[in-house]
Amino acid sequence: MKPPSLLQTSEFDSSDEEPIEDEQTPIQISWLPLSRVNCSQFLGLCALPGCKFKNVRRNIQKDTEELKSYGIQDIFVFCTRGELSKYRVPNLLDLYHQYGIITHHHPIPDGGTPNIASCCEIMEELAICLKNNRKTLIQAFRGVL
Repeated sequence: MKPPSLLQTSEFDSSDEEPIEDEQTPIQISWLPLSRVNCSQFLGLCALPGCKFKNVRRNIQKDTEELKSYGIQDIFVFCTRGELSKYRVPNLLDLYHQYGIITHHHPIPDGGTPNIASCCEIMEELAICLKNNRKTLIQAFRGVL
């Protein structure tokens, strides 16, 4: 028998041999009350549906169906197209359209900030959604803003 220090990593690590299954738990939405800004609505925050990156393995179809079942009508997506590809959901915006969810795509590179004009545009669109009592969601890679 080989001493532990001489054992190869592959003798213990079967991750290359076994496919990683998609996460089976429902997608988590955090509901932010907007009463502090004189709004009776709630704004949803959640991680990127269908994301497959590092230790995250979501199922895009299941997640999108759950969002639709929660009554989500509008989604603000801040990931760039490159990030959507990186997280293996390059067709997410098209899928939302197929489910009848209005998508507000404002690409902001991870760690970046929008310029003032973009920020005002986002705020105007968000205000319209909330004023019209639309169930609205903001997405980020991990769901934390």
